[in-house]
Amino acid sequence: MTNSDVKDFKLAPKGKLRIEWAERDMPVLSQVKEKFAKNKILKGKRMSACLHVTAETANLVRALKAGGADIVLCASNPLSTQDDVAASLVKDYGIPVYAIKGEDNKTYFKHLTAAIEHSPVVTMDDGCDLVSAISSKYPQIAQKIIGSMEETTTGVIRLRAMEKDGALMFPVFAVNDALTKNLFDNRYGTGQSTVDGIIRATDFLIAGKNVVVAGYGWCGKGFAMRCKGMGANVIVTEIDPVKGIEAAMDGFRVMTMEEAAKIGDLFCTLTGDLNVIRSEHFRKMKDGAIVCNSGHFDCEIDIKGLRKIAKKEIKNVRNFVDQFVLPNGRSVYLLAEGRLVNLAAAEGHPASVMDMSFSTQALATEYAIINAGKLKHKVYNVPAEIENWVATAKLKSMGITIDKLTPEQAKYLASWQEGT
Repeated sequence: MTNSDVKDFKLAPKGKLRIEWAERDMPVLSQVKEKFAKNKILKGKRMSACLHVTAETANLVRALKAGGADIVLCASNPLSTQDDVAASLVKDYGIPVYAIKGEDNKTYFKHLTAAIEHSPVVTMDDGCDLVSAISSKYPQIAQKIIGSMEETTTGVIRLRAMEKDGALMFPVFAVNDALTKNLFDNRYGTGQSTVDGIIRATDFLIAGKNVVVAGYGWCGKGFAMRCKGMGANVIVTEIDPVKGIEAAMDGFRVMTMEEAAKIGDLFCTLTGDLNVIRSEHFRKMKDGAIVCNSGHFDCEIDIKGLRKIAKKEIKNVRNFVDQFVLPNGRSVYLLAEGRLVNLAAAEGHPASVMDMSFSTQALATEYAIINAGKLKHKVYNVPAEIENWVATAKLKSMGITIDKLTPEQAKYLASWQEGT
C-alpha cells in the first residue's frame, strides 16, 4: 500500500461493496476477465492507466490484472475519483492507485508522473494526458510502448492532431470511436449521468426549463434526449451545419450561443473544445442561470473570464455549486468548478453501459499485444470483430436474440449481378 496515494484506506470496505455492486451489471466484462484469466495474454506486461477512478473502472483494471498485467492506475480528472473505490483497489485487490478526489493540479501531475515512471509498455488514457506527457517528456519510455487505448472524444482529437504533426510515437486505438462505445456510453451513459449530476448538485426541476445543449455529438444528443424526455424546452448550439440540421430535425431549437444566452435557464457544454461559453455570454444570462460542463476538460467554460467580470467573491452555496454575481447584479451558478458534472457531482455512467465500453477497451488491448510490432505509429479504429463480439455478448446477457442471414440473403448482399 506504500506505492499508492489515496485518501483513506478506512474507506476500502465501502469501496469493495461498490465495486462488487457494479460487477453485477457488467456481464460482458466478466466474460473478458475469465478469458484473460485463462490465456494470461497480459502476463509480464507493465501497464499504466489514466482513467476516471470509479467502480466500473475498478472492474476493468481487475480484468486486466487477471490477464497478468502489472498495472498502475491514476486519475484522469481531479474531481472524478471515488475515494472508497481507490482505497479498495489498493487494499483488497493489490492494484497501485494514485488518485484523490479534489486533488490540486500539482498533485494531479505528481500522480500522472507516478503512472509514467511505472515504465509501461501498454497505456490506457482518458483525455490523452498520459500519452501527451510520455511523448513530450519521456521518449525513452515511448519507444517501448506496444500500444495505447483512448476512450474520450477529447483524447482522440488530440491524438489525431499528434498523428498529423508526426508526434505520435506508438500505435493508439480510438476506443471512443468504437460503435460499442460512443453509440451507447456517450449517448445513454453521458445523457443519464449528466442529468443525474445536475439534479444532485442543484435539485433543479428540468420540466418547463430552457436547457441549452452546446454540441450535438453523441454526448450532446444523449443529454438533449434525456432533457426532452423530462419536459425541457431544449435548445442546441452547434458549429457543424450537418449536426445543426440533425438537431433541428430531431425537434430541437437551434441557434447561436449569443442568442441562447439570453433565454437559457440551464447551460451544459459537451463539445471537446475550449471557451464555448464566454464572458459576452455570461453578461447576457438571466439571473439564476446555471452553467455546467460534461466534456472531458474544464476549458469548455471560460471560468477565468467569469471570475474576471464577477463583482463579488465566489460564494459556495451548495456542494459543487459556486455563485458569481455579475456587474448587472445577476447571479450565475457554476457547477463542479466547470469539470465533468456527471462524475464530480454524481457517480458517472451506469455500470451496464460501461460494460460494453470497457470490454471493448480490454479486447483492444489484447489485439494490440497480439499484433505488437506490426502496427504503425497512427490512430487505429477498433477492429470490427471486437465490436461484433462485444455487441453479441451484450445482447445475450440481456436475453435478446436477433435474426441471422439465410444463405440466399448472404449471397444476395455479396453480389452485384442481381438487381431490379
